[in-house]
Amino acid sequence: MYRALALTVLATFSACSLLSAEDLALTAPAESADMITIFNGTDLEGWSGDPRLWSVKDGVIRGETTAENVAAGNTFLIFDDEMDDLEVRLSFRCNATNNSGIMYRSQHVTKGVKNDWVLKGYQYEGRNEEDFPNVPGFIYDERGTRGRICIVGEVAEWNEDGKKVLRNDLMDQAAFKELMKVDDWNDVVIIAKGNHIQHYLNGKLLLDFTDNATDKSFSKGLFGVQLHAGKPMWAEFKNIRYKSLK
Repeated sequence: MYRALALTVLATFSACSLLSAEDLALTAPAESADMITIFNGTDLEGWSGDPRLWSVKDGVIRGETTAENVAAGNTFLIFDDEMDDLEVRLSFRCNATNNSGIMYRSQHVTKGVKNDWVLKGYQYEGRNEEDFPNVPGFIYDERGTRGRICIVGEVAEWNEDGKKVLRNDLMDQAAFKELMKVDDWNDVVIIAKGNHIQHYLNGKLLLDFTDNATDKSFSKGLFGVQLHAGKPMWAEFKNIRYKSLK
């Protein structure tokens, strides 16, 4: 009897500890002092993209399409160096006419071609919307086959036989509406270590994803920001900093 009671107490303690750990993980970790700034606030040194569409305005990166300067397809401003295990922090805003995105561990669609500003890979979706499910922060498989890999609110994994949702209660419509700053700057944290990925918005965990699909995933690649094809739009990014987690 005493052994059974001890096991019950231990199980209860373990469950409470696990719950506490999950609760703590719902908030973005504090920023460390060793983050490296990768945008100088003055020009696009270290980045490459279509010069018709990308510029620096008032100390921020601005991408803009117009009726005269269109994007034939989704196009990207790309940081020159590859990243693997990473923590990235930045702020973004965009207008309501279209959507943007933040790429990481991404690959050139066409390698070795001059002025190839098209990427494929993981994307932190960037939008100016607060209505589920079309909200910023979900993982989109840009130029891939999996579409919305993990949506806001989910703890999920992708195995060889497909996606499995473990829970979907990290965020709901009311909480996101309170969190999202429509028509204003929003702070992003992306943490990717091994096959484990977490997206945060304004300090709150949006999703937790484990990618076990080795034939569809990337462990390293390029970082970039997106202008979407279609209607004229603009998107802005600032305070971009990065840390390797290797």
